[in-house]
Amino acid sequence: MTAQSALAGLYPAAILEHSRRPRNRRVLPGWTHSAHSENPACGDEIAVFLSIDARGAIADIAFTGQCCAIATASASVMTEAVLGKTLDQSKTLAAQFQAMVTDAAPPPHTGSESGLDSLSTLSAIRDYPARETCALLAWNTLLLALANPRG
Repeated sequence: MTAQSALAGLYPAAILEHSRRPRNRRVLPGWTHSAHSENPACGDEIAVFLSIDARGAIADIAFTGQCCAIATASASVMTEAVLGKTLDQSKTLAAQFQAMVTDAAPPPHTGSESGLDSLSTLSAIRDYPARETCALLAWNTLLLALANPRG
């Protein structure tokens, strides 16, 4: 059995698609916020770059780094989910995603966020607790980036 066929047996097709063809994996010129994180347990590393517009929304987002399939897929899905969202909406979505992946009680839904439905394909990660940190790496880095404007 090849590594690819083993992965195909474990993860939904959407996760595999995002890991093979990640969206927004690139350097973002003119970024306004950024952060870099590493998972010392496995060696995954990621950098998230944001461009925040005048109304306080994410106008563009990108990531770079060397990550496993789960971390890459999660980063790819995250970039699509938060694009156009305000900082507060992005933080709420990150908290909801963390609750979904860890099977914790989700934060209250205010109706102002959308995008959690698109993240539901990653909910299968909760069946693999050892991979939770992989799925959350990009999201935790997003939260750091939101608090780290270019000075």
